[in-house]
Amino acid sequence: MNTDELIRLLAADAPPVPARAMERRFALAVALGLAGAAALMLGVFGLRRDWDVVLALPMFWGKFALGGSLAVLGLAALLRMARPGMPWRRAALWLALPPAVMWLLAGLALAAAAAPERLPLLLGSTWRSCPFNITLLSLPALAALLWALRGAAPTRLAWAGAGAGLLAGALGVLVYALHCPEMAAPFVALWYLAGMALPTALGALLGPRMLRW
Repeated sequence: MNTDELIRLLAADAPPVPARAMERRFALAVALGLAGAAALMLGVFGLRRDWDVVLALPMFWGKFALGGSLAVLGLAALLRMARPGMPWRRAALWLALPPAVMWLLAGLALAAAAAPERLPLLLGSTWRSCPFNITLLSLPALAALLWALRGAAPTRLAWAGAGAGLLAGALGVLVYALHCPEMAAPFVALWYLAGMALPTALGALLGPRMLRW
């Protein structure tokens, strides 16, 4: 019996897979991750209260644009990583676009600021805690996305784990923006991206251990 015959034999009694089952599994993981992040944010940090002011600030929406665009692009790349043999590198390259736009905005803000104002724009008042707060809020989504990947068939386990971590970090940013007081583009470009880099690295470490077939 050759390999093709063995595959046909094994697949003969396999039940049909529901249409878009993979997409529904990852949609559930994203929903669970957002719910977990929201619960953590409300319990640990709390919501901002100055909504009459903050809703008029462009950078408040810029933070949502950064997290939302990375979440959409990250999910598209992760769905490709979850399927063996499906090309995903081109989809992953699009992930560089939102950070590049934010770095451009940060560069323009720093160039327009006086020299003594540049360091405060970069550090704000929460630089010591911001990346770790985002990482904390990303953990429910990282756990849910790794669960979703375990029901798929990724072959590049470290890359798939990193993709899950990046998507989880982007979801963490979306929720953390409801609390964070920082509104300077240089701060967001540095520390928000650092906050997403930490779960990305954690996912890359966990991927080969948790996603092994």
